[in-house]
Amino acid sequence: MKKVKITSTILAPKETVWKVLWDDATYREWTSVFSPDSHAVSDWNQGSEIKFVDNSGDGMFSIIDTKIDNKQMSFRHLGEIKNGVELTSAWTGATENYYLSESNGITVLTMEMDSIEEFESYFSETFPKSMALIKEISERK
Repeated sequence: MKKVKITSTILAPKETVWKVLWDDATYREWTSVFSPDSHAVSDWNQGSEIKFVDNSGDGMFSIIDTKIDNKQMSFRHLGEIKNGVELTSAWTGATENYYLSESNGITVLTMEMDSIEEFESYFSETFPKSMALIKEISERK
């Protein structure tokens, strides 16, 4: 797998950016670039399972490996969900990490993700769009 890494500088405190990332309404907004009805199902606690799905229930299932409020969220993908069935896949073991740091009310958000080769160009094009939405939403809050 290859690492995709994207960084954005956001004119908002890290607490605001954190809420934009993980509150249900804004999460749905910035992940809409991946799927119009994308959402997450989880209790959002470290060690818990999380499902990244569309309205049909298809998507991915993962574990929240690390959650440090306002600083880091890390997911380890376990597989895909198709027709309600959890399946191991090429994504099994891939990680997706979000890091926030702040200085003088300006937050630097860094996203790193493992990608299989066939999706590398998709994520290289789509994640910058999602990061632009995170920045836009955070700066208007």
